Amino acid sequence: MSGANRTLPSGQGKPVVAVLGTGTMGKAMARNIAAAGLGLRAWNRSRAAAEPLADVGAEVCDTPAEACRGADVVLTALANEKVVESVMDQARDGLDGHPVWVQTCTVSPEGGRHLAEQAARLNVPYVEAPLLGTKEPAVAGTLTVLAASPQQEAREEVRPVLDAVGARTVWLDEVGQPSSLKLAYNAWVLTTVEGIAESLTLAGTLGVDPRLVIDVIDGSGLNSPYVQSKGPKMIDDDLDTPSFPLEAAAKDASLITHTARAAGLRLGIAEVVCERLHRAADDGLGRADVAATYRTSRQAAS
Repeated sequence: MSGANRTLPSGQGKPVVAVLGTGTMGKAMARNIAAAGLGLRAWNRSRAAAEPLADVGAEVCDTPAEACRGADVVLTALANEKVVESVMDQARDGLDGHPVWVQTCTVSPEGGRHLAEQAARLNVPYVEAPLLGTKEPAVAGTLTVLAASPQQEAREEVRPVLDAVGARTVWLDEVGQPSSLKLAYNAWVLTTVEGIAESLTLAGTLGVDPRLVIDVIDGSGLNSPYVQSKGPKMIDDDLDTPSFPLEAAAKDASLITHTARAAGLRLGIAEVVCERLHRAADDGLGRADVAATYRTSRQAAS
């Protein structure tokens, strides 16, 4: 690949990064990239969402190609595989410098390999890099990055970027493996959220204060920061400012169940969680936090 042995400008080891997609996660990562002293270019389908990044020195661009032109690393933080593929096709004319493409969207393992094939057609090195963490760790720069690349040398080039957005990078051997691990992780996350919702609903239906569920879990071997953060938000109905939007969780749940079926597995709990999340999205809760599944649980109990 022609960009494989490219050196960074002035030999400084400080890449210029183009962030394509400045939603909740993309904007937070872009701010941390700028805070790390890296060059920053930004594009979003709605330019207004990217404009605030000018305050941290970003060059806000009108097209994906413009944002990628002159960049050393392109980081995509977009909604799904189809959108990622489309945006990178739009960026084609700005990729003459062969920047390393860091793809952070949650996709299926097959989707990760499909995007790696697109990178090969675009003649750019590719790093599959789904993220563990939601809005709060994204803002704090403490995400965990799951990564793999067909180009060994790309690892070192993207290290300053991954260090800026995350506290830990876990490198796997092959493209597709980071997405597989991300889906396994999210299966646990979504099962935990649904489990909290059902426990609180059961307690309330049986006439017990749901807060006591959170209290007795606290200090036990099953306690976790997730229980202590999501549980009170469910009880207080403080769910309209999402750290992980329910519509994104429903998308991930579908990826989990479809990928499992393709592998010959039928995941009982994940199938139920997927159905519950899609029902909540159909009830108009897609833009609320994933913990809003509790609202659907309470409606079912009434």
